[in-house]
Amino acid sequence: MTQLPVKLEHDGKWVSLKIDLDEEKLTIPEPVSAEIKIKSIDDLEEKKNLLIINTKKGETIKLASVPKVLQLLKRAIIMGCTAYRLTAYFMSPAIRGGVMVKNSKWEKGVIAVLKTGIWFVSKEKQVCIPLDEVSGIELAKREVQGRDSDVVQISHVENEEVITSFVLCPLTTLQILFNYLKDATKGLDISSDELDGMSAQVAMLVYSGMDTHAIENMISISNKQIESIYNKLIEKGLVDVVMTRREVKLTTKGVRFVNESVQK
Repeated sequence: MTQLPVKLEHDGKWVSLKIDLDEEKLTIPEPVSAEIKIKSIDDLEEKKNLLIINTKKGETIKLASVPKVLQLLKRAIIMGCTAYRLTAYFMSPAIRGGVMVKNSKWEKGVIAVLKTGIWFVSKEKQVCIPLDEVSGIELAKREVQGRDSDVVQISHVENEEVITSFVLCPLTTLQILFNYLKDATKGLDISSDELDGMSAQVAMLVYSGMDTHAIENMISISNKQIESIYNKLIEKGLVDVVMTRREVKLTTKGVRFVNESVQK
């Protein structure tokens, strides 16, 4: 059993205490006085130095600590919680913004799929890809030790960059993993007939980095038309609003200022 110093949210306040961790459970002392079976945990989220643990009973535990303590907790939870889990080799991140990540390498470890994220865990690394940020799951070919091998390619968006990771395991297991990941992320799918051609074209231009004014000029549409298309894309969950452009008119004071400026 390992004792770990943490800060835990309890009744709207952060309480400093030491929790006991073993292979089967987390034991939280007073004032919480709780025992959490690791097998009862079905989701784990990480936000900077904060871990959010969710159980099948609907319990939520939020705790914070130093990176070393969080690494021990994450490893114990991911290896023992309720999840689709298999041993595999992974490379994550492998490609960032279309460029190979320097010193990226294959690592032997575990891939675990929880409710909100895909976790890669090895002796040296713990990586989480949030499911709602996954932009693509594909079967692909990748050169491994001088020969082409089948891999699962996982792409996700992070800080407006596309990050690509690879998973390598036996072919029969690989197909099962691919199917499982596709099913886990199917909520992000959209069929081609859900968007008209113009809306699809605008989505492609946004992806290429064009701003609103450039898109209007490129496909010769008015601001009113593009606003209507943006509304469709927002409704489908394909875009987020990052800036609202203001339309203004002069007040009487403004008109007076302009007139006086012209007369000078």
